[in-house]
Amino acid sequence: MSSADSTARRAGSPRLALLVIAASALMAVLDGSIVTVAMPSIQSRLGFSPAGLSWVVNGYQLAFGGLLLLAGRLGDLLGRKRVFLAGTALFLAASAAAGAATSPAMLVAARVAQGVGGAASSAVSLGILVTLFTEPRERAKALGVFAFTGAAGASISQVLGGVLTDALSWHWIFLINIPIGLLTLAAAVRAVPADRGLGLRAGVDLIGALLVTGGLMLAIHTVIGTADHGWGSARTLGPAALSALLLAGFFVRQATAADPLMPLRILRSRAVAGANAVQMLMIAAMFAFQIIVALDMQKVLGYDATQTGLAMLPAAVAIGGVALGASARLIARFGARSVLITGLVMLTGALALLLRMPTHPNYVRDLLPTMLLIAGGGLAMPATAGLGMSGAREEDAGLVSGLYNTTAQVGAATGAAVLSTLAAGRTARLLHTGHSPAQALSGGYHVAFAIGVGLLAAALVIAVFVLRGAGTGGPDDSALGAGPGLESDSGLASDPGLEPSLDLAPTV
Repeated sequence: MSSADSTARRAGSPRLALLVIAASALMAVLDGSIVTVAMPSIQSRLGFSPAGLSWVVNGYQLAFGGLLLLAGRLGDLLGRKRVFLAGTALFLAASAAAGAATSPAMLVAARVAQGVGGAASSAVSLGILVTLFTEPRERAKALGVFAFTGAAGASISQVLGGVLTDALSWHWIFLINIPIGLLTLAAAVRAVPADRGLGLRAGVDLIGALLVTGGLMLAIHTVIGTADHGWGSARTLGPAALSALLLAGFFVRQATAADPLMPLRILRSRAVAGANAVQMLMIAAMFAFQIIVALDMQKVLGYDATQTGLAMLPAAVAIGGVALGASARLIARFGARSVLITGLVMLTGALALLLRMPTHPNYVRDLLPTMLLIAGGGLAMPATAGLGMSGAREEDAGLVSGLYNTTAQVGAATGAAVLSTLAAGRTARLLHTGHSPAQALSGGYHVAFAIGVGLLAAALVIAVFVLRGAGTGGPDDSALGAGPGLESDSGLASDPGLEPSLDLAPTV
């Protein structure tokens, strides 16, 4: 690490920078889902067609998910602070444009711009955190705050969207970002330490950038489209094959390019590869809780958006209490891998309890135990984030952060498409055989819960076997999972002339 970088880091304010990054992450998470509640109002006021309306959501998701990896690398090249500020400013301007939209084209364009800005700021967030917080317990606390922000944003988005739309208008689901964004931008200028970046000469792989961005955008678009076209249609299989071809071409390019966009040595770390796989499965599975349970409450139990949000509040409180109050101490004492496994076991149990939920459940008896066991997310998410960043070096932190955020988006999109499609198919079959609408919906939701349990079980297998030796705890183990022997296993320190990885294995 250069003396200039060290001086810049000391000039920043880590605590304030953490709040800045958390606020930015909250805006990005909220805007991914808050709009869904306001869709009917947006359609009637702006005259969207049914097909066009989906682009209010899809435009944001495509830009956000498709550009995370590229944005993370640009953070390493141009400076993570510079990319974070530019992304936040673009997100803020696009939010103002979305709130002022008077036509479908204007709103969709603003949503795409929001996705670009959100990708830029989100992609480098973890990279900034791991370079700011080098002491294991402090870093674990910071990652706990970051994880809680994502969970809290997902939990309150639908309620907040409903309240803003009903009390004011749909415009305010976007305009609410302006005061938050202005404060975030002003604080970031002071709090986030400046870093030089490697410079564009260090690795502008334009071909690789086009391949991965096009492949990711097409993959996310294909998965989203399965709700309309099905998994076996030509409109799904054709784009899926092209997406696979583009992504395969990207990996071939990275293996042969002189200055690759994503050096493949990053994926030789079992901690990085395993943590990203765990996260993708975990996020996909948790769609069964976050969305399917909410649908069950509204369509079967008759809750409105506000009642649903209040009913799910214990889950957000449980995640927050564990992520903010216990995860750092537990990770420091037992290691990230052990804490991750414990969290995954709790999450698996939470979804397994939903398999016995009756058609007309009692909230306290049938749903509250799940809400409390979801606290496992407060253990699993910070531990996974630490393991996912454990192979990062100073010059790669933005890229590894972008990769981690990319797998989260792929998991969310895939989970939403797979679970909702299979649940809807089961519901349709039950209706066809004479079951009541409530029974049919409940049966479909049970399919989603069962698949969620299976995905979490797969994540557990990876955590137990692939992440063996990473984050196992002990006096010489990193609180973030860079356990003894990780460097030799990852291949990150095996090449002559390469600088050592970030200081991710200090004594606890």
